[in-house]
Amino acid sequence: MSKYFGYAGTYTRKTSQGIYRFSLDTEKEQLSASEVAAELGSPTYINFNENQNYLYAVAQEDGMGGINAFRVDKTTGELLPVNGQLVEGNPPCYVEAAENIVVTSNYHKGDIGLHFTNENGEVEQGHFTKHEGNGPHERQEKPHVHFSGFTPDKKYIVAADLGTDRLVTYKVADSSLQEVSTFHAKPGSGPRHIVFHPNKQVAYLLTELSTEVIVLDYNKETGEFTEKQTILAKPADFTETNDASAIHITSDGKFLYTGNRGHNSIASFKVDPESGELTFINFTPSGGEWPRDFVLDPTEKFLIASNQNTGNVVLFKRDAETGKLEQTDQMIDVPEVVCVKFLS
Repeated sequence: MSKYFGYAGTYTRKTSQGIYRFSLDTEKEQLSASEVAAELGSPTYINFNENQNYLYAVAQEDGMGGINAFRVDKTTGELLPVNGQLVEGNPPCYVEAAENIVVTSNYHKGDIGLHFTNENGEVEQGHFTKHEGNGPHERQEKPHVHFSGFTPDKKYIVAADLGTDRLVTYKVADSSLQEVSTFHAKPGSGPRHIVFHPNKQVAYLLTELSTEVIVLDYNKETGEFTEKQTILAKPADFTETNDASAIHITSDGKFLYTGNRGHNSIASFKVDPESGELTFINFTPSGGEWPRDFVLDPTEKFLIASNQNTGNVVLFKRDAETGKLEQTDQMIDVPEVVCVKFLS
């Protein structure tokens, strides 16, 4: 197989109409032009369930926010509407699905939504857990939950709160979330997203406000995190505003990448095979402005960056031996693009 469907989540504040679909031909190293796959209000983040039969998207409509479910036709790439659940107020900013649970993260409300799904992919109305607190940075006036997702064994759900500098581990009990552990990041750092090493014993927490990667030992029995390294993910001499965005790790656990909005780059790191600690490799310009996210394609021979302010998706070749990225001439327009996901 050399052709893969990609899906892009967007804001619909200007010209975007919702979720866009395109394809990547890995043999020809070519991106197809994007087309509307589903009309939806500001589906800024999208994610598949584990077998990729369903796609879940955050959504906004008439002063309400929530999630919409779609069935995925893997042959044609079509997204077929299933159902949606909206509540009053701002929409979530992140969604993740595993087994019969979909979790959402709400930056504006500072809460985590726990949604259950049935065998048809339909999502039920959520149970919401609200955070409390603040931090020293001007953007930390209240909780801002930017990520909530599953640990590798699905035993826990972890939530990164940019507003309170916390990484909170929860377990699901009686259809609600019960806190089991909390990691406190440096005040003012602003935790945004986390990824786990394939060995499931190390995790990497990206901080948006300080643009750092915190390398954490993870105790899968207790759900606790312990800091072992912190490394800067932007140039030390870059003094303009920079908001770290996305963080992803290769499936072999050898390389890790992060995004920089402001510096407009992708930072590449080598992962120590024993400790999991990081060594900086280099920065690669993202091919546009404000790289809100990026993704590795299913073959991991390529990295695809989504630049929100320039509305473009850019293809990079990835050297599996060195981890370095090289921009290709392939670039497609996706208005107000935020994130990209691939069918594998």
